[in-house]
Amino acid sequence: MTAAEGRTGGHGSLAWQGIRLLAAAVRAEPACFAGAVAGSALYAGMTIASAWALGNAVDEVLLPAARDGGPAGAALAGLCWLLTAIALLKVLGFVAREYLAGVLHFRVEAAMQRRLIRRYSHLPLAWHQRNPAGDLLSTINADVSTTWQALYLLPSALSAVFMLALGLGDMLATDVSLAVVGFVLFALVLGFSLVYERYAGPLVARAQHLRGDLSAVTHESVDGALVVKALGREDHETRRFAESVDRLRHANVAAGRIRSLYDPVMEALPNIAMLTVLLIGAVRVSSGDARAGDVVHVAYLIAVLAFPVLSIGWILGEFPVNATAYQRVRRVLEADGELTYGPEQAHDGGHATLTADRVGYTYPGADTATLRDVALTLRPGRTVALVGPTGCGKSTLVSLIGRLADPDHGTITLDGQDLRSYARGAVAERISVVPQQTFLFKDTVRGNVALDRPTSDADIWAALHTAQADSFVRDLPDGLDSAVGERGTTLSGGQRQRLAIVRALIRRPGLLVLDDATSAIDPRVEAAILGGLAESAGMTTLVVTHRVATIALADEVVYMEEGRVVATGEHESLLRDCAGYRELITAYQRDREERSGATPSNPASPEFEEVSGR
Repeated sequence: MTAAEGRTGGHGSLAWQGIRLLAAAVRAEPACFAGAVAGSALYAGMTIASAWALGNAVDEVLLPAARDGGPAGAALAGLCWLLTAIALLKVLGFVAREYLAGVLHFRVEAAMQRRLIRRYSHLPLAWHQRNPAGDLLSTINADVSTTWQALYLLPSALSAVFMLALGLGDMLATDVSLAVVGFVLFALVLGFSLVYERYAGPLVARAQHLRGDLSAVTHESVDGALVVKALGREDHETRRFAESVDRLRHANVAAGRIRSLYDPVMEALPNIAMLTVLLIGAVRVSSGDARAGDVVHVAYLIAVLAFPVLSIGWILGEFPVNATAYQRVRRVLEADGELTYGPEQAHDGGHATLTADRVGYTYPGADTATLRDVALTLRPGRTVALVGPTGCGKSTLVSLIGRLADPDHGTITLDGQDLRSYARGAVAERISVVPQQTFLFKDTVRGNVALDRPTSDADIWAALHTAQADSFVRDLPDGLDSAVGERGTTLSGGQRQRLAIVRALIRRPGLLVLDDATSAIDPRVEAAILGGLAESAGMTTLVVTHRVATIALADEVVYMEEGRVVATGEHESLLRDCAGYRELITAYQRDREERSGATPSNPASPEFEEVSGR
């Protein structure tokens, strides 16, 4: 299925792309498809048999009964048994076709959704930052469902093909003149469907893209409800949503105009064909060129073939929609930028050693580099503070250390191995990153910190104690089994941050990275957490922070400016020797003194020592 999907692209008509999609699905589930086809063939055969039986009944039972004053009992009983057997077999074929068509449809749809979610999880963070979450949700739900809409109709369409083949053959054997009407009907349906596909395709494509845009706008408005409410942006968001809805409405109306012409014509063609057969048949019967039973036979075939003919038209009409939806799915499946991995496995336990050598990184589409020739070494068992002004590249460096992205040049090694040489998931076993923005799932405390890892309660409570979270968790109604609400809404910001730290500690990492992950925590609690981390055996800690008291607790400080590591050393030595570091650390204290009219403090003064935590 994958290879066929990969070849389905922007070349050729949308109808041809839709056919190739269906072929890929058939190859993915051959047994299920074969069963549905068998049911379709049985249904088609019994439908044609019923037309033959009715035509034969007219000539062999009904007309003789009219002439002789009553039907022969044996002939009538035989006809009833024949029609009953045909009906039972027809029902059996119909049930098999519909059931297996549903199984085929939902299996293929679920398989594509699983592929997409794996792809989402494997694509790098930079790709996700360029694609709105609402658009991705629309792709995995609406677009996948639309891609395979025609698949459910496929067995019915095949049944229609069988019926048409058998029916047209039966018509030819019965009356060539009347059979011509059936051939013309099929040709008109096919031709009109191809014309519809040509004109409706672009309109359907636009509507499908706008449907994804609407999903993105909706997700953003709901996800940002706090900001919308806090800043009084309800009316603005309502207008933005309404504008997106209007664009989608206009696109759907434009596509609907074409469809409103297509559906009535498709409904009318079989009825016109049946009336034509009756008219021609009546003339031929009156002239003695045809039997009444033959006319009934062919007219009934036209009637029963009306729905199959329409189903063929419907499936052809769905191809533009299916192919357009798949183009959006394919955009994700073929997205580039996925990280590469090697065979190395991370060893368990022990302090981690990490080295960055001349690392550079530029965000896609940016004019200037965010990181430039960064050199950094995190020695085993030490606590290192990463400090720098806003926008200097601290969080970008953290994302590279956690292997959320790869540097454009230079290398980052963990325990002597390039991060790119590790197997998928191996780096996460040795490096736990706690980001600035804390995310909690709608789950219990236990579920959020364990994340399905086999973890004992004793280990969870030990990690909670280290993160200074054990006391508030004990106070929750159900302790570890207390639900935290969507995104942890029942907890304070500091409590959410502490649970995020616990989640990282549970993994027993060799390197723990806290990217301003204690900003909502009281400084005294933060100091206790960092003290507990320092006492934890087997862990190197990197803390991105702006708090002077936190910086003073670190064994070493790394100072960054404009994407470069400018200075490395102890807090006191950097205050003395690095002007940029001293400027940053004293900025708040100096600003407060200048606004109050006091004389700025000397960095070596007792007042500064008290503020800086020395």
